[in-house]
Amino acid sequence: MINLEVPRKFRAFVNQAHQVAVEMLRPNSRRYDLAEHEYPKELDLLAALVDGLGASGTGSGAGASGVRRTEGDDSKVKNGSNLSSVLSIMEMCWGDVGLLLSMPRQGLGNSAIASVASDEQLRRFDGVWAAMAITEPGCGSDSANIQTTARRDGDHYVLDGEKIFVTAGARCDAVVVWATVDKSMGRAAIKSFVVPKETPGLTVERVEHKLGIRSSDTATIRLTNCRVPAENLLGSPEVDPDKGFAGVMQTFDNTRPLVASMAVGCARASLELTRELLSEAGVDIDYDRPTHLQPSAAATYLELEADYESAYLLTLQAAWMADNARPNSLQASMAKAKAGRAANDITLRCVELAGSLGYSEHHLLEKWARDSKILDIFEGTQQIQQLIVARRLLGKTSAELK
Repeated sequence: MINLEVPRKFRAFVNQAHQVAVEMLRPNSRRYDLAEHEYPKELDLLAALVDGLGASGTGSGAGASGVRRTEGDDSKVKNGSNLSSVLSIMEMCWGDVGLLLSMPRQGLGNSAIASVASDEQLRRFDGVWAAMAITEPGCGSDSANIQTTARRDGDHYVLDGEKIFVTAGARCDAVVVWATVDKSMGRAAIKSFVVPKETPGLTVERVEHKLGIRSSDTATIRLTNCRVPAENLLGSPEVDPDKGFAGVMQTFDNTRPLVASMAVGCARASLELTRELLSEAGVDIDYDRPTHLQPSAAATYLELEADYESAYLLTLQAAWMADNARPNSLQASMAKAKAGRAANDITLRCVELAGSLGYSEHHLLEKWARDSKILDIFEGTQQIQQLIVARRLLGKTSAELK
């Protein structure tokens, strides 16, 4: 049976993550939001700490590096690195989403490596800071329509194409590039390749200015006759139409709960500050009274808090299922859809509840509202998540339900 309390073995680790958020991330949040594209040097120390925790075995999946799903004894319930990752990310994003996404060696590309790489590849890419490049100018939510190509040439693949909105694309050591090895085979031919940044033919075209997560760099990357060793293809090189999008979806099954946890952390930060501001304004929230007997602001707050709790529980469920080797594609999409939308709604309505204090830079509420929008977009938009959930519940294929 799943227990959605924080497991005792993770409590010290989660407390450490919260202290990092209190002492390092939150105090630097406004600074690096205003100094867009300036590298947060404080993160080097934090990354070294996370590396040390991982090496000592006490990190339990720290940061946004992602985790590897393992098969095990179905009779034993496990609380493993998936659950510890989402719990720690919630705390970090209570501090600052953009700074978490800027942490060295904790990129979403690392999640892709953890999801589908062989044991040899895991050892070879250990310690690499990997971004993930999926989106293209003509291909956003429909990853099956990727146009970047990977042509086999002896012991190498030759990659050509353009990728946009690559998180940490300018600062990372390598980019996990999704490309098709055979356009005629559709989504089954989509493979991912680890491309070191110094590889000839890979160029960072520009770094984007954005609405939110400004401390995190978001780059456009071009690949022109970019030769990558064949052993840098993650997973199997075989194109199996029966398995289809398997490797890609396995990556998403791991990364979507991570993004959901980012949204949960950001939403919690907004709720906590808003409650303080309401209390200062004389609005008391009474959990023992019906909402219709309370002030409108208190009733709204209780509604937002319920929305937060549902997103939190769905996120823990998706991570717990992965830890216990249970298929979680449906739950991962449900968590991502719910948490992304809830974070948007909660942060914006908290701005409204706080009035002028919420709209100004006096507090971080307006920043959290801006940061939260991306959490409903990347790793699959809200609309795509709802489509995936509908297909799973109705037993429809992507061709049957578009």
